[in-house]
Parts: sequence; structure tokens; C-alpha cells
Amino acid sequence: MAVGLFPALAGARKAPIHKKSLKFGMIKGEMSVLEKFKLVKELGFDGVELDSPHDLNEEEIMEAKRITRLEIPGLVNSLHWTKPLSDPDPATRAACTESMIEAFHQCKKYGGTTVLLVPGVVNQDVAYDEAWERSTEEIKKMLPTAKETGIKIAIENVWNNFLISPMEAARYIDQFNSDMIGWYFDVGNIVRYGWPDQWVRILGKRIIKVDVKEYSRDKQKNEGIWEGFKVKLGDGDSDWARVNAALREVGYSGWGSAEVPGGDKARLKEISQRMDKIFKL
Repeated sequence: MAVGLFPALAGARKAPIHKKSLKFGMIKGEMSVLEKFKLVKELGFDGVELDSPHDLNEEEIMEAKRITRLEIPGLVNSLHWTKPLSDPDPATRAACTESMIEAFHQCKKYGGTTVLLVPGVVNQDVAYDEAWERSTEEIKKMLPTAKETGIKIAIENVWNNFLISPMEAARYIDQFNSDMIGWYFDVGNIVRYGWPDQWVRILGKRIIKVDVKEYSRDKQKNEGIWEGFKVKLGDGDSDWARVNAALREVGYSGWGSAEVPGGDKARLKEISQRMDKIFKL
């Protein structure tokens, strides 16, 4: 990011979250990959995360990255919901595992460091212990390729009825005894049933990336649980000052990726500016 475009950010590089990215799918409009990269670079973003697998042209991605010098800090697995590692069917689990292995190589090509993975889903047909055992077994199969490529598995907390406490999340990561797996901490996802800064302090060094998202407990109470996400960054209950303080305490320094509804240039500009403000709290 050019400091000249955002003079006030010169000192913000000391903040725990000081590299700003967003998900590629947030960039709306009929534009080429290069045009989208140029747009978000202009708006002050340092990077953009892509899904994997995706249907984009690889040559266009690499050319856009070269021209804009926009980073691709990581990829997001796009099969972990439709083919979860917790599924009773071994073939379904294998498909997700294979997609992760492919993503490691792809991410290395892009110069990234992580592939985001939702490790499993607990529901009426998949018991909690089954999700733990099945996902653990599959992740162990991925770890050799993660180590070979140098790309880390980044486990994300979502509303999947699994790993719903920070103590348990820490235990899940620690069981692998590997520095090739860590936590992709989604701030907004925690607000519904916990306090993000508490999770940060307990997860500590296990946090390798941060998703920037907001949530309103008031909207949850009065309008419904999913409505809680419909609040602008900084206007909900994520309590970014406490989150930033906790991140400083555990020594986090790096990326924050927006994962909110995207839009056109005006919408993305607002997201960028709001991220700048909360990073300084």
C-alpha cells in the first residue's frame, strides 16, 4: 500500500493487524482479474485471498499480481462445506483432503502462506466425537504436503457446531504437534457466543491469520441471529480495542482479511477505511 495515499497510516504499521486484505469474491462488477486487483490496490488493500479450487485463469492471476504487486497471502478451501472432513463417507472426506493438497501447491505458486480450512461440521447425523476423529485423521494426511510446500493449514472458527470454545480449539491444534497448522481467527464469528479477546489470549501463538468481521448482539436479539452480521465494521460488538490489545499481548503481527458483503468501488472504499480505523484502536 502506498503510504502517500493514506498518510495517517504511516504509524499504523505498528498495529498488530497491519496488512489489509479481502476475499476476491467481495470485488463485484464485470472486470478482469487485473482490473479487480488494480481497484483494491488503489483502495489501500495490500492483498486479496482467492478460493481454491477456483475457475479463474492462472496466467491472469500471476500477471495481475506482478503488475499490481498485490499479495495473495492465502487461499480459502472451497469444498469444506459441501465435502467436509467430518462426513461419514470416506470418499467425500478424501475429496476435501485432495483439494487441500492441491491448494498447498497453488498457494506456494502465488507466494502465500496459508490455506483456510473449516475442519468439520457437527449436526444430527454427525456426532461431535466423530467430527473430531474423522477430521483429525484427514488433516494428518495433509500435513506432509503442508510441510513440503511450507504452506500452513489455517483452521477457522465458524458456526459449524464444532470447536466452540477456545480451550478446545487450542487442544485441537496442539494434538498435531506441528507448526504447519494454526488458527485463522474470525473475530465476528465469536461474538454470538463469546468474547473475541478471550479467544485471542487463549489461542495465543496459534493464531496465524485474522478475519475481520463484525456482529451485533442487539440485532441478534431483536432481529435474528443471522441479522447480527448486518452491521458495518466498527459499529457492532467485536470490541476491536480489546481485540487489538489481546493481539499485541500474544505477539500477533500480520494480516487482517475482510470477510463481509462486498460491492462496487464505493462499498470497498468504505470497507477499507473502516478497517484502517479499527486497526488503530
